Amino acid sequence: MFKSFFSVVLALGILLLVACSKEKFNSEEARKMEQEYEKLIADYEALMKPAYKDMSLQYFIAATNSTPENWELYAQKEMLVNKILSDKQLFERFKKIKESNLIQDPIKRRRIEVLYLTFLGKQVDTAKLNQITKLQSEIENKYSTFRAEYRGKKLSDNDVEEILKTSTNNKELQEVWEAQKKIGRVVASDIIKLVKMRNEIARELGFKNYHEMSLKLSEQDPAEIEKLFDELDNLTRNAFATEKSKMDEILAKRYNIKKEDLMPWHYQNRFFQEAPKIYDVDLDQYYKNKDIVQLAKDYYLSIGLPIDDIVARSDLFERENKNQHAFCINIDRDAKDIRVLCNIKPNARWMETMLHENGHALYEKYLDEKLPWDLKTPAHIFTTEAIAMLFGRFATNPQWIVDMLKISTEEAKKIQEPAQNTLRLQQIVFSRWSQVMFRFEKSLYENPDQDLNKLWWDLVEKYQMLKKPAGRNEPDWATKIHIATSPCYYHNYLLGELLASQLQNYIITNIIKGKLGQDYSFVNNKEVGKYLIDKVFSVGAKYQWNEMIEKATGEKLTPKYYAKQFLQ
Repeated sequence: MFKSFFSVVLALGILLLVACSKEKFNSEEARKMEQEYEKLIADYEALMKPAYKDMSLQYFIAATNSTPENWELYAQKEMLVNKILSDKQLFERFKKIKESNLIQDPIKRRRIEVLYLTFLGKQVDTAKLNQITKLQSEIENKYSTFRAEYRGKKLSDNDVEEILKTSTNNKELQEVWEAQKKIGRVVASDIIKLVKMRNEIARELGFKNYHEMSLKLSEQDPAEIEKLFDELDNLTRNAFATEKSKMDEILAKRYNIKKEDLMPWHYQNRFFQEAPKIYDVDLDQYYKNKDIVQLAKDYYLSIGLPIDDIVARSDLFERENKNQHAFCINIDRDAKDIRVLCNIKPNARWMETMLHENGHALYEKYLDEKLPWDLKTPAHIFTTEAIAMLFGRFATNPQWIVDMLKISTEEAKKIQEPAQNTLRLQQIVFSRWSQVMFRFEKSLYENPDQDLNKLWWDLVEKYQMLKKPAGRNEPDWATKIHIATSPCYYHNYLLGELLASQLQNYIITNIIKGKLGQDYSFVNNKEVGKYLIDKVFSVGAKYQWNEMIEKATGEKLTPKYYAKQFLQ
């Protein structure tokens, strides 16, 4: 018995000695890995920070003054960034640290995860990356300088949209719509070439195609995203069909034609991505003589999120050789050189856009300065879209119009129902348009050699219920700039709408203690700004996107609040 007891004690002692030695060894190994991490980050930042800043600044310069020379210079700047991200030695160092599991600090571990995915997508021949960059910049220049020509006059996108919204001349509508679609022929072959180049890189890295790679590297599961879009298709299909039938009756009377003769140019938008005006409310009238920029500044200041500094750096009005769309860009994450590009006109659409883009900008502005450079970004592309959409919706919100434009209570009551119906219709219309974009891009990257003109119109007919013009065989898909310049991005807009509704529900319920179903503008409520800074903006990419959403709202991303707000 004594001998047995002694043996047990001796064995335990040996185990403790081994455990202590192992712990000491692991501790020493972890310390060395920590040192290696710090050295790697220093080496990486010394290269990436200035290169990224130069690239972003040149993009803004090229977008605001679109010339072949400016886009060529941008391409050169992006090539330098590609060179850094495709550096195999740097990647192997990141991979080694990631796979060691020895970094204990959660923020450092998160940064390594993000950097690993960022580098992974570039681990191919730099020459191939540079070819893609050069071709994409050439395509961007073609989009930026293209103007539709109609009866001897060059039309900007704003001009085209205005004619499609206001004209009742069927011949004019068709001719203007067709004139704008001519950009498709200009860029289509280049886009197909670009798609194949992107696919080649994706396959070299072990992915089926670029679409799959793009989603996975942004921490999205392609199967889950497709499942969510299937669910949204089911949720919106009947509601859209009902609204489309009403819409067609009204539009047929407007254009003095039969319902069955309605064509894509009758829906008051180049892509039918926005709802046509079928309800008796003209929201543009409230913005006609207003300073859109000042309204945005006043609103954001009232909720504790001033944008004066952002506006001062931005380029907000249209001119020749300027990108005709809108975007926000953070040129220097450390210095917070955040800028917005718009082409403002005094109407509801551009009020929405100004609120939208500055929503993006505020997310960037209030990222915690203590976050490491690679986590000093929104949690995901679609989480910043959610903020932009949350605020953009206010341009058509009756309560916001009352609070910001000071219309009378009587006027507010008059527009309440049609304005709400307009916003609901807009969401349903956009949801169906997003289905077209998501499914087209997915199929495009699966097989770029298929008949893309047919694929596009098959999807438009199925999800938007529009008629393909008889005999039309044009690359109309290529007229949507996002397919070329923001690949595999568009589905994030719809995810953003889901999160916008989820955030709005949380804010109304928990921050302002309001009643669901009522309109709120959040005007003068600084608690709203504080909540967004504390729970969404400041945390950046510190957490994986769904973890951030759960921490901010108590639930992971769900479509139920979007459905409750717009579909029930």
